[in-house]
Amino acid sequence: MATLDLVSAPLSPLRRAVLERLREAPASATEVAGALGESRQRVNYHVRALEREGLVELVEERARRGCVERVVRASCHAVIVEPTVVGAMPEEQDRFAADTLLAGGARLVRDVAAARSAAAERGQRLLTFAVEAEVGFNRPADLERFADALAARIAELAAELGPGERKYRVLIGGHPA
Repeated sequence: MATLDLVSAPLSPLRRAVLERLREAPASATEVAGALGESRQRVNYHVRALEREGLVELVEERARRGCVERVVRASCHAVIVEPTVVGAMPEEQDRFAADTLLAGGARLVRDVAAARSAAAERGQRLLTFAVEAEVGFNRPADLERFADALAARIAELAAELGPGERKYRVLIGGHPA
């Protein structure tokens, strides 16, 4: 399947609804269809497509009325698409450009996903951290002052703690809440 097909397929409204229902609890296509008010055949088609893409996994098979009923669950909690999948990111943007934040976020998703997979293969847990806060600004100049001060304090803290052997990339970004 082409990359864009993989991206758009799970994002159709019905497939999103099926994934949402299967995140709540494992269910058969018949049970999901009843909950969504759709036909079993239509939901089963979408469940199979989601299963082929690795977004849904088989939990059990059970005999029911001379047939085998398949019970599945969502195997993902979210579908995140790196912006470069649907188009190139502009080069050389300033730190206040939305594209700069998107490119950094895409790199974060790509790098953390690869590191998590590598750690899982080694039977280890990936040590990460996240800091999230909501701040308010009265004027655009206040945002710039905050970003400058934050960058300076992070540089000070990094210098204080020393170079260290284990390197971490720190991404700090902000967007309207």
